[in-house]
Amino acid sequence: MEEKEFDYINVIPLVDIMLVLLTIVLVTATFIVQGSIPIRLPSAKHAEVKNIKSFQIVINEKGNIFFEGREIGLKELDEIAKNIDKDSQISIFADKSAKVQDLVAVLDILKKYEIKKAVIKTELIR
Repeated sequence: MEEKEFDYINVIPLVDIMLVLLTIVLVTATFIVQGSIPIRLPSAKHAEVKNIKSFQIVINEKGNIFFEGREIGLKELDEIAKNIDKDSQISIFADKSAKVQDLVAVLDILKKYEIKKAVIKTELIR
């Protein structure tokens, strides 16, 4: 019996398998939370449950201010901030093209009513 010599190797099935593996890796990678450290919290019988409210303020590049998705002015923000609990968490999303003065005006209103848990959200650069 005569043996045939291979002139070439068919790599198409290998490419198909690699594409399937790549798809699986990409799909599962989207479910992985980056930067999380797995921990198990201790339990307590007499713990105080505090419901801290969280609000969102957005400043777009034109200087328009949005509170919880609704466009408002500085006077309206002043009225809203007056009624917000001091322990509330405020997340500020300011466009990088927005004027610094707009951000300072929002922070000044929050400071006026002693709201200290304000966070300026940024994009992580890797």
